Amino acid sequence: MQSPMQTTEQQHHILRTRNHSFRNSPMKEEREEEETSRSALSEFRAKEEQIERKKMEVREKVFAQLGKVEEETKRLAEIREELEAMADPRRKEVAAVRKKIDAVNRELKPLGQSCLKKEKEYKEALEAFNEKNKEKAQLINKLMELVSESERLRMKKLEELSKTIDSLC
Repeated sequence: MQSPMQTTEQQHHILRTRNHSFRNSPMKEEREEEETSRSALSEFRAKEEQIERKKMEVREKVFAQLGKVEEETKRLAEIREELEAMADPRRKEVAAVRKKIDAVNRELKPLGQSCLKKEKEYKEALEAFNEKNKEKAQLINKLMELVSESERLRMKKLEELSKTIDSLC
């Protein structure tokens, strides 16, 4: 992860590069802009990967805790049985609550797995969506270029026809 100081230094470098590019050739300017874009994109991807790794670590810790909770529930069940042997007047209520806790714990595990699966599906769908949006933007740019070129050619042809008509009169 980059420090804020490094990011600021990179921004200053980019600004200096852009200022110099006004004096340089257009090809060099395009290359520098492309390098800047690639750099920003790779930095963004690196941060996304770091976030994803951190999410996975947290998720693993949660599942580890769920496993510990299940073990503790079993241990508590054993303790409960020992307490029942001591003839607790509320043992039936305690037993009922413990059974409910055990049932909820059993339901939590598949829900957690379902959550992971749906998160993965969401991520894949989002990635596909972003790719299509990018493709759409490229196609729109191409369309704009084609329309501009078509208009320019039509205007040129109209001017030629107008000159031809003027020369006939």
